Amino acid sequence: MAEAPSDRSTVKRYAERATYDRAAVHAVLDAGLVAHVGLRTDRGYPVVIPMVYGRRGGELLLHGSAASRLLRNARVPSVEVCATVTLVDGLVVARSTYNTDLLYRSVVVIGEAIEVRDLDEKRHGLEAMVDHLIPGRNADARQPTEKELRSTMLLRLPLTEASAKVRTGWPIDEEEDLALPVWAGVVPFRTVYDPPLPDPDLVHPVEPPPYLSPYAGP
Repeated sequence: MAEAPSDRSTVKRYAERATYDRAAVHAVLDAGLVAHVGLRTDRGYPVVIPMVYGRRGGELLLHGSAASRLLRNARVPSVEVCATVTLVDGLVVARSTYNTDLLYRSVVVIGEAIEVRDLDEKRHGLEAMVDHLIPGRNADARQPTEKELRSTMLLRLPLTEASAKVRTGWPIDEEEDLALPVWAGVVPFRTVYDPPLPDPDLVHPVEPPPYLSPYAGP
C-alpha cells in the first residue's frame, strides 16, 4: 500500500481499509458517475453539491454551469474543495445492529480546484467527461458551440491528495454473538441498465448505437 500523500488525506477510521495507490483510486473514479463536491460559500457556510465528472490522467474534471453562484466562487482563482465518489456493492447483515454495514468502494479528493478558461482546453475536458459517461459518444453527437462552452464551467481538481477506502467481506460480529439464532450474511448489489428508450421527437429512424445497446456503464 502506498503512503498517504498528506496528513489531511490520511484515513484515520478503519485505516486498514484504506489505500493510496493511484491505480486503486483511478479504478473507483472510473467506475462512478457522480461526485459530491463540498466547498465553502462566500457567506461562510459549507455546501455539498452533486456534479458530473470525468478523469483525465491525474486530475478530476468537474462540470457545472457558469451561472452557478456556488461555482463562481472558483474564480478567485481557485477554490479548495473536497470531492467524494462512492460505489455501494452490498449490504452487510450482521447479527447485531451495531455491526450492520455496507460493502463499498469510495474515494476522497482534497485540493485546489482551478477553473479551465481556455476554450480549446475546455472542449477537450468536456470530451473526456462525455467519454467517461458514454464511451464512444463524442464521435456521434454534435460538439458544443463557443456559446455553449462559455456557459459551462469546468474545474480541474488534481488527484494529488486522494485516498481510496474499500469494505469487502462478511459481517464482523462479536465472538459472543456468533451463537445467536440470527441470520447473518451479505446482500450483494449490482447496477442494472435497462434498454435505451428513443426520444419521441426523433425525426429519423435511427437505431441506438452499439455503445448503448446495451449500456454497460462508464
